[in-house]
Order: sequence, then structure tokens, then C-alpha cells
Amino acid sequence: MPTASQQTPATPFGPGDKTRIVHRLRRLEGQVRGLQKMVEEDRECKDILTLLSGVRSALDSVGEEILETYLARCQTDLEPPAPAQLVEMVRLLRK
Repeated sequence: MPTASQQTPATPFGPGDKTRIVHRLRRLEGQVRGLQKMVEEDRECKDILTLLSGVRSALDSVGEEILETYLARCQTDLEPPAPAQLVEMVRLLRK
């Protein structure tokens, strides 16, 4: 039988969290397709870079939300993470 430190929740996201995150990811998917189309159509570099900046920001934002959900829901029943684990999580998010 797994100990508390080995168990993971069956579903890491509540229904509201999951819906919100999926909607944001779908919006990002559309923006990335828009970037591809802009490159294929030889659009101005400034326009492409502007959209790219927005996509990166939105992706960082949804990544932070997923990390917050992980810390709030997935780590609740587990032993508190060691400072080194928190640093590793933040480092992974910043890659």
C-alpha cells in the first residue's frame, strides 16, 4: 500500500480549474496557429514578434496557474516540499 508521500490524486484539477486551463490552452493553440499563418504569409516581423510576445506571456501565465494548482491540490495531502523541491519547481517553470 503506498504511503501518503507516494500517493497522487486521481485528478489534479477541479472541474472549474480544468475548464479554465483547457480554454486558455485552446486560445493559445489558436494564437500559435496564427503565428504559423503569419510566417507563411510573409507578414511584417514586427507583427509576428508582437503576437509571439503575447503567446509567450500567456503560456507563462497558464504555467503559473498549473503550478499553483499543483501546489494547492497535489501537495496538500503530502509532506511539505523541501525548499530544494520548490526551487526545482520554479526552475522548471522558468525553462
